[in-house]
Amino acid sequence: MLDLQRLRVLRAVVADGSIHGAAASLGYSASAISQQISALQRATGLVLIERNGRGIAPTAAARRLTDEAGRVFQSLAELDGLVEDLRAGRTGTLTVSYFASAGATWIPPAIATVVREFPRLRLDLRLVERAETHEADVEIFVEGPTPPESRPGYRVRPLVEEPYHVVVRRDSAFGGHRHVALRDLADQAWIDNDVAHGPCRQLMLDACQAAGFTPAFRVETQDYASAIQFVAQGLGITVVPRLGLGALPVTVVAIPVTDPVPVRRISLAVRAGSAANPAASRLVELLTAQARTGDL
Repeated sequence: MLDLQRLRVLRAVVADGSIHGAAASLGYSASAISQQISALQRATGLVLIERNGRGIAPTAAARRLTDEAGRVFQSLAELDGLVEDLRAGRTGTLTVSYFASAGATWIPPAIATVVREFPRLRLDLRLVERAETHEADVEIFVEGPTPPESRPGYRVRPLVEEPYHVVVRRDSAFGGHRHVALRDLADQAWIDNDVAHGPCRQLMLDACQAAGFTPAFRVETQDYASAIQFVAQGLGITVVPRLGLGALPVTVVAIPVTDPVPVRRISLAVRAGSAANPAASRLVELLTAQARTGDL
């Protein structure tokens, strides 16, 4: 492999047209420049410098070699820039997994900020409920039966606890209530809102069991938004975490549920190897700020 420093010396000699000029520009002695050129000629088996009267002249081989070396050094400069970008988190890929209601509220503005600040970064966003694995650099998730500290390779931090609300029509018997006891919903027609039967649904079912009943589901839907539209049509009630309420139709109202209060705990997990990535750290900072300010 050719010595890069010797190639730099050759480029300086060719550009300046003299040994002494190259020495001055590089901060070397003239003898050191001559030694580097001689060593490069031995390594390549080429004649690179010829005597030209009292001076020197680069050969055609030297000029061709320096032209190609210029492209090499440009690529190396770009590689140095890439390393710096990677170190600063401005490029590469950041994988983020999230659940649906966070994806509809927290994730878009947080990701928009990260993209503005790290424009060369590629974001890989994965909806947790539909993903085969939960592996990501940053994951926002709802705690289930498995303790979050059992996630090897990740640093987990609690983000927020949020209560559930019952969504009813404004003209229903519950429409004017400030809160509704969960047990008072036992005889209602329920609209299921989680076809995946994930941890959010299980938390609600556990609360119902604690209140002494099992919901009678009349309609099964894919998500919170669909379930709320069925409520608006008068087909029943649905119980939704606060983050999943979104923009409600004018004909419905969301009322806090009590006795007991179903609560889901949202946590943030960061892969140990991604903790030093500035883009990952910035995303964590943004999501934490949203949770802290109650931007639900």
